[in-house]
This record gives sequence, C-alpha cells and structure tokens, in this order.
Amino acid sequence: MDTSVWSLALRRRQLGPTHPAVTELADLVREMRAHLLGAIRQEILSGIREASQFEKLRSRLGAFPDLSVTTADHEKAAELFNLCRGRGLQGSNTDFLICAVAQRLEIPILTTDGDFELFAQHISIEMHVPRGRANE
Repeated sequence: MDTSVWSLALRRRQLGPTHPAVTELADLVREMRAHLLGAIRQEILSGIREASQFEKLRSRLGAFPDLSVTTADHEKAAELFNLCRGRGLQGSNTDFLICAVAQRLEIPILTTDGDFELFAQHISIEMHVPRGRANE
C-alpha cells in the first residue's frame, strides 16, 4: 500500500470512508494482506501538529508491523529511480522503495497516486486494483 491510501483511510475521514481504495484497504486488513513500510509510517505521521492526534494515529498504525527492508531494496529503489528519471519520470525515494519491496515480495501496490501507473510502464511492478462492489 502506498502512503496515499493509508492517509485517506486514517487522516482524512471526511473523504476516505467511501473511496474505493479505502474500502479495498479495509478488506485487505481483514484478510491480513495489508502491508506497511516504515517509510510510509513516517510519512503518515509527519506533519501532525496535535500530540493527541499523533498518539492516536501512532497507536492505530501499531497494529501493522513494518515489512523488512533490505540493503538490496534500497539499491534496487535507487536503480528504479535512475531508470525512471532517465525516461523523464519523477518520483520520491519512498515511491521507489515501495516499488523495490513490492517487486521483491511480489506484492501488488494499492495506491491513488497516478505516478505508480506511469512507473509501471517502465518497471516491473503490479498494481492492485480495488475489487468491484457490484453485489453489495
């Protein structure tokens, strides 16, 4: 999961609950298939001004252990960054770390950030598409 989905689900209550990616995240949590990187945890918690809100969010995120990130993941992230940049695409270090870990673990990426769709045109990552809700 990318920061955008976690943020929608946990920080932006007024927009998030009905968003397909948030509904999908809730399903993945119930299925014990939701994953979190420490870098995403940091992004989610950054910028929260009120200590009580920070502690509440930190506590909620505590239910999700961080996926292990290796030296090879960081090196792969830099490689992916360089490849995409060479093709005119910009992304954050965290974005490419997500891509590297997703590649290694063969985990599709759930995101609302369109940059990942662009990355997928140049690097081997799979996007997780929210499942339909036709029968609900």
